Amino acid sequence: MNTYSFRKDLLAVQEELLRFAYKLTADREEANDLLQETSLKALDNEDKFEPDTNFKGWMYTIMRNIFINNYRKIVREQTFVDQTDNLYHLSMPQDSGFASTEGSYDLKEMHRIVNSLPRDYKVPFSMHVSGFKYREIAERLGLPLGTVKSRIFFTRQKLQEELRDFA
Repeated sequence: MNTYSFRKDLLAVQEELLRFAYKLTADREEANDLLQETSLKALDNEDKFEPDTNFKGWMYTIMRNIFINNYRKIVREQTFVDQTDNLYHLSMPQDSGFASTEGSYDLKEMHRIVNSLPRDYKVPFSMHVSGFKYREIAERLGLPLGTVKSRIFFTRQKLQEELRDFA
């Protein structure tokens, strides 16, 4: 495909791409930015397009991938990981039962059990309790997903075992 034909096809799909971008972003300005970024990426990668293939599909794929990458980047930038040793109480909701004596004692016991574990088990469990997904924990700690799941499972089992005697 020569450059003139490529650019002509690119201009022909702009209106449809803008509608698709608006569906993805639900914001006119962001849709325009996404369309512009997609067009620039397509022009930069013109040599990678195979003639006699679906040009519109190729453009939609570029746009969708850019949108997903931008979304992931925003999520990563907004995620904060507290590196303190004692994440358990920092992540507790306000109505966690600290006001009642029984609840306080249970939480103290749970806290003691979790803190008695090695750091390799304590940190993933604390992150999981505070709402992180397994995959996010694995990425943050640089561990395989299976390792994170097994460490959290082991910590839960240890808690159940120790609290069985407590109850």
